[in-house]
Amino acid sequence: MTPRTFTRAALAGVAAVALLGSAACGSGFDDSAGDTKQSSGPASLQILIGSSGDAETKAVQEAAAKWAGSSGNTATVTPAQDLTQQLGQALAGGTPPDVFYVDATRFADFASVGALEPYGDKVSNTDDFYESLRTAFTYDGKLYCAPKDFSTLALQINTDLWTKAGLTDADVPTTWDQLTAVSQKIKAKGQVALALGDTRDRIGAFLVQNGGWLMSADGKQPTADTPENLQALQYVKSLLANGYAKFPKQLDSGWSGEAFGKGKAVMTIEGNWIKGALQNDFPNVKYKVVPLPAGPKGQGTLSFTQCWGIAAKSKYKEQAIKFVEAMTAGDQQMAFAKAFGVMPSRQSVSGQYTSAFPADKPFIDGVAYAQGPVNAPKMDSVLRDLEAGLQGLATGDPKTILANFDKNAKAALGG
Repeated sequence: MTPRTFTRAALAGVAAVALLGSAACGSGFDDSAGDTKQSSGPASLQILIGSSGDAETKAVQEAAAKWAGSSGNTATVTPAQDLTQQLGQALAGGTPPDVFYVDATRFADFASVGALEPYGDKVSNTDDFYESLRTAFTYDGKLYCAPKDFSTLALQINTDLWTKAGLTDADVPTTWDQLTAVSQKIKAKGQVALALGDTRDRIGAFLVQNGGWLMSADGKQPTADTPENLQALQYVKSLLANGYAKFPKQLDSGWSGEAFGKGKAVMTIEGNWIKGALQNDFPNVKYKVVPLPAGPKGQGTLSFTQCWGIAAKSKYKEQAIKFVEAMTAGDQQMAFAKAFGVMPSRQSVSGQYTSAFPADKPFIDGVAYAQGPVNAPKMDSVLRDLEAGLQGLATGDPKTILANFDKNAKAALGG
């Protein structure tokens, strides 16, 4: 499930991953994968995607048909109703699709049980994929799959409300101190400064801006309970306690983009998916996008990405890799960007993207200092507990929230 849907995986999807894990313990994906001989000749690839809508489904189906026509294979693209659930069940049942979307938040669960073919080093010019995206799909030192596309967070400013608060372009915040200063001015005018999502997928950006994060780079050790993370959460708590920032539910909204669209906050922190949401639901809102304010340790944002996974049990691995090559070629990535609004995962086409979509430059530039999601298996309950803590941050104890994460994460990882 992608950030564009503004929700995370349903409990049914989590159960499917648990089923996958138990199935792997019983039979062993690595063992059974060895029994699957590569089929030569024309392949009949089954491709499962988690589509954001008709535009994405149509674009991927057309690209797959083009590849199939030129390669002599067939490729059937199916949009999932619930990708996490359907993929988990298919992998656990031993009848997976050949190629499928894998969200970075689920990647470690699948990689850790041997469900994925680690084909990353067989794709040409892997260094062209942004480093932070490669890291998101690396497990035990192996690049498993090619990043499909990505999103990052940036700051959106309602330009009419900004002017109404007596602010100019010179007031656009580039540091935490400046964010506090403009928030004070906005509050003095009777407005809410910032609509902020009450999840790790938004608040986590402040951790990165202060040089912290929840897990070590290799995904082996929790690193939440640190002075850097504590200072970051204390800063966010100050924004909430002073009324400078409010969570969506405090603004009678389902997510920050809705609150921003309704004019209930002058600023918000969201990803590039907000563009389509505002066009559809609030087409009259005038706004601009700027980088997130830097913290004491520099710039920081969060990235959200998916890869093209290949099943370890696929009979058509060689053809599947060639399919992924075609889907991640620069011209094809630009075609996808124009069709349904994603940002290319290859650095070599960033110039083409920003020329086509100049207003999105802060989003694509953010990948250079972005942190991907927690890259460790068995973390669902740990992350749900973290979310509960963050939702009570305005009156809660940041130190306790961070310490609880480390304790729970160590238990989940068997440490």
